[in-house]
Amino acid sequence: MTTTRDSLLTEADLERRAGLRRMKLIALSLLVLSAVVFAVAFAFQDRYPWLGFVRAAAEGAMVGALADWFAVTALFRHPLGLRIPHTAIIPNRKDEIGESLGEFVEQNFLSDEVVRSKLATFSVADRLGAWLSDPVNAERASAEGAVMAQGLLRFLGDDDVETLIERLAREHLFDREWAPALGRVGAELVAADQQRAIVDALVDAAEAWLTAHPDALGEAVSGRLPRWVPGFARDLADERAHRELVGVLNAVREDPEHPLRVAIDGYLVDLTDRLQHDPEMGERVEGMKAEFLESPRLRSFAGQLWEAVKTTLGESLADPASPLRSSATSALVDLGVRLSGDRALSAKVDAWIADAAGYAVQKYRHDLASVISDTVKRWDARETTEKIELQVGRDLQFIRINGTVVGAIAGVGIFAIATAVHALFA
Repeated sequence: MTTTRDSLLTEADLERRAGLRRMKLIALSLLVLSAVVFAVAFAFQDRYPWLGFVRAAAEGAMVGALADWFAVTALFRHPLGLRIPHTAIIPNRKDEIGESLGEFVEQNFLSDEVVRSKLATFSVADRLGAWLSDPVNAERASAEGAVMAQGLLRFLGDDDVETLIERLAREHLFDREWAPALGRVGAELVAADQQRAIVDALVDAAEAWLTAHPDALGEAVSGRLPRWVPGFARDLADERAHRELVGVLNAVREDPEHPLRVAIDGYLVDLTDRLQHDPEMGERVEGMKAEFLESPRLRSFAGQLWEAVKTTLGESLADPASPLRSSATSALVDLGVRLSGDRALSAKVDAWIADAAGYAVQKYRHDLASVISDTVKRWDARETTEKIELQVGRDLQFIRINGTVVGAIAGVGIFAIATAVHALFA
């Protein structure tokens, strides 16, 4: 029946536990065998003197096996449940072991010299370039980056982003005077005749609307005539006004030097000049800006802008065939090719990575090492002991086996020397 603790062990841990049990059984079997041999040799050594050597070997084997059993067991628990000092070392000193391990890693692994020397053995830029040069890898990197970006979009709070947009707009757009800047930009556009395209677009739109709505001028013309004017005269007036207005629009479109165009150009030149130099015009623009700032429209504009950006960006990131994803993949491939072929760029990237890694380990080495000590502190003492024993316990059982063998050799050696000395001086 599987217990709760067994369910916490991985398949590899279960295999290690089975191996540990086998090794414990072997070590215990050698101890029992040594005890049986010792008992038999002790009983018959008076009849067969040569059994004294066997007894000494078995005695030494038992002493070695028991001593190493005690030493190995004392690492993980109290031998026979007796609270002997300096036993159950791992569970009792778990936190100290974790701190020592963290300090060891910090001093010997998380150092600027170690990181730089390791990075000097290979070129990160070359490997990255070779990997990104493959379009399949670049597309994979682009896909992973898109997933991260989508997660970031979901993480960002709408209210926080809208507040940020509003604050940036106030700081960088609305804190400065608008009139001079609008005047300068407008003057440059007029000087480049860019306003003509706008006038053409307005003329085309007006003509299209009048064509689609021939009765649109009815009230504007016939409605202002005296009541005694006959109806047919009113219709003629409306038709004439419509025709004349369409004719004026056609003339404006066809004639680059039409008086209306010239008048519009003159008005725009005057307007841009007043925006730059007329204090009264500047005050009017600032008043309009202040009115916009005080209205809810700015917040609404920030919300609409963020919603549009988020929606468009989210759809582009989610679509593998979107121009954004395709452009990102192409850019990564180009970067990989440059890193692989441009030695100067590759060297710069390697130097930057080495500096960044060195700075990171120097600044955060203690925080990184504390992850080890803090993690060990959170572990349960019993589970920690079991985990460590499963990792190294099988090898430690070889210490018991070796202790049994070495004890046997030492026992028979000591007995042989003692017997020889006794015979020599007897």
